[in-house]
Amino acid sequence: MDKILLEITGTQRIDGQRDKTELTTVGTIEHTEDSYIVKYTEQQEPPFAPIDVTVRISKDEKLVEMTRSGAYESRLVIEKSGRNLCHYGTEYGDILMGIAGHSIEAEINDGDGRFTFCYDIDLNGALASRNEVRMVYKNNQE
Repeated sequence: MDKILLEITGTQRIDGQRDKTELTTVGTIEHTEDSYIVKYTEQQEPPFAPIDVTVRISKDEKLVEMTRSGAYESRLVIEKSGRNLCHYGTEYGDILMGIAGHSIEAEINDGDGRFTFCYDIDLNGALASRNEVRMVYKNNQE
């Protein structure tokens, strides 16, 4: 498991409007036989506890599984050319939503890399948003 500096950019398109979220943090990456596993912690505004995030990207670029644990848990499964029902925990309760994957890309170099995945979220079968997540990392030897 290697320590990494991780830059995450999330872009969400809803009703013709675009929203972008950026996060820079430290984390770890592990290379298994079939997956890349990225782990990091999202700090929250007090009084909320931090959220631990694990992102598992299959090396065949067909599946991404993103789990968040903390006060509110969620598990999103992004399957290239597939749709999955997933739950997303909020302070108001769990939301059941459809996740339709479009593309998953991994570019790994010696000491750094990039993951990009695109997917749609639907609620009750109606398109809620189009999303792209880009994760860029480099080894952090500090």
